[in-house]
Amino acid sequence: MRLSSYITVAATFIGAGAICLVAAGFAVTVIEDTSRTAVLRELDIQSLTWADADTNGLQVFLIGTAPNEAERFKAVSTAGSIVDAARVIDQTEVADREAFAPPRFSIEILRNDSGISLIGLIPKTDSSETMREDVAKLVPNEQVSDLLESAKYPTPEGWAAAMELGMKALRLLPRSKISIDAGNVSVTAMSDSEAEKRRFEQALIRSASSQVNLAINIFAPRPVISPFTLRFIIAADGTRFDACSADTKVARDTILAAARRAGMSAEPDCRLGLGVPSRQWSRAAALSIDKLSELGGGTVTFADADITLVADEGTDQSLFDRVVGELETGLPEVFALESVLPVIPEASQGPPEFIATLSPEGQVQLRGRVNSELARDTADSYAKARFGSGKVYTASRIDDSLPRDWSVRALTAIETLSMLKNGSVTVTPEKVRVFGDTGVPSAKSDITRLLVEKLGDSKDLSIEVTYKKKLDPVLGLPTADECEVQVREIQSGRKIAFEPGSGNLDASAENILDDMAEILIKCPDDMRMEISGYTDSQGREVMNQELSQTRAQAILNALRKRRILTSRYVAKGYGEENPIGDNGTEAGREANRRIEFKLIRPEPSEEVITTLEAAAETAQDAAEQASEEGTTDEQN
Repeated sequence: MRLSSYITVAATFIGAGAICLVAAGFAVTVIEDTSRTAVLRELDIQSLTWADADTNGLQVFLIGTAPNEAERFKAVSTAGSIVDAARVIDQTEVADREAFAPPRFSIEILRNDSGISLIGLIPKTDSSETMREDVAKLVPNEQVSDLLESAKYPTPEGWAAAMELGMKALRLLPRSKISIDAGNVSVTAMSDSEAEKRRFEQALIRSASSQVNLAINIFAPRPVISPFTLRFIIAADGTRFDACSADTKVARDTILAAARRAGMSAEPDCRLGLGVPSRQWSRAAALSIDKLSELGGGTVTFADADITLVADEGTDQSLFDRVVGELETGLPEVFALESVLPVIPEASQGPPEFIATLSPEGQVQLRGRVNSELARDTADSYAKARFGSGKVYTASRIDDSLPRDWSVRALTAIETLSMLKNGSVTVTPEKVRVFGDTGVPSAKSDITRLLVEKLGDSKDLSIEVTYKKKLDPVLGLPTADECEVQVREIQSGRKIAFEPGSGNLDASAENILDDMAEILIKCPDDMRMEISGYTDSQGREVMNQELSQTRAQAILNALRKRRILTSRYVAKGYGEENPIGDNGTEAGREANRRIEFKLIRPEPSEEVITTLEAAAETAQDAAEQASEEGTTDEQN
């Protein structure tokens, strides 16, 4: 074969190959452009304008910065719906997470006999791990269900204070649900009694700080009320309950509706409890109140199934007979009615009296008449047992003509007086009058129940007891600052003295420390206080410092013996530092030998500026600068 023939064949193959390459390149370009155009069009339709697409052969590259993970996933899915998903190469990024607002941190803590459950989102800090350890110590055998998640974001303001209060509530309440978020704590719990409920509420209020909003909802089981008591009064000075009891909410509403029909406008406290003598209690009470209203005045008293209705003096006899007859006919069978229409008494010198009074300072006086010397000694001993031996003064005289039950009435008067903050109880043959102030909301009801139970006859009771919030032990607790001021007031004019050169307390210091303990026991449990000891400049400085430390520690020990919670107290000796008098004179040296009480206040935390806040400040500065430049241009 000739050479020219080989050349022709080779040229033909080379030409065909070149044509194929050109065609292939053109085809690839068409496929790339078509894929890129189709993907970009669909991204625009889906409003994913942040994303861009590029191609390399069959591969489609997604590029851009997604605002969040959901948008990134949506872009990849959109591209995969246009071309084969295997051809899509994701090269997108997600915007910096710190540019977004932090999540809402919160915890739900459930505690019961089965253990503790933790649910929520908390900041990822060392204190969070400490919290978990503290919770584990509260229940045995690792009965903690920890469903907490953590996120590495700055701790929000108020979170630490809310966590501290929430943990105190958790330690205090064995059956509770505690909700915590920044600056807020909500507590729902069960208690075993009304007294325990008030103790829980008092402890939580004392522990709360101004940085935290505290919501308390503690439930107590219904108490057993014995006798089951109700006392309603219509008098010239108004219409009121001295005591109100009901077995259900429906029964309470029925009784209160009758009271409103009788003219009572104030909302009374009607206790729900167990021990009702009949399911017809509310019907009997409402009927009795309605009939008392028809009489125009008087009192009606229930003690279990016994009812006493006393009309006002001067009530028309025919009206009284008709109303009493209708009431006797309408009452359920279990109830027994005693009705009294008082006779206007003739003028006389007045009945004998026994009077027990309690001053705001706690001093008790027993005056008036008693049956015998034994009755007087019994009343005196009973009062001292109730109020303290040094606070009772007895000045009653013997009268053997008094009624046989006079001693019982006198002792009941003393017991009633112990339920007041200040006031008096007056006993006569026909009446028992209670007058005074209290800091317990249920005191009037409790006093009525006591008198009915002890004396039986309820027709001659007069109870004028006023609840005052400032006397309430829950509402009247001093703050830490008030405690510091009150302790310093005790020290003004009186000085805590020690034996010379010793850390032993002088006998005169005992009364001062007793008065201090009476204040400190009411102070918040989380109050931190330093007991500072100082000396004069005589002697060596090292010895003075050791002596001052010993004396400060002696005060701390003395308060601990008086049952003050001193776990947050610190005893510190300063020796001859910080003199307040001239060490060159005896008077000055005496002044420098002292003990001081001062609060330890938390150091203010440094404000931490987050990335979001820094960005906001930068944007604000730029806007202010632009505004100033615009103002300058207008002036020019």
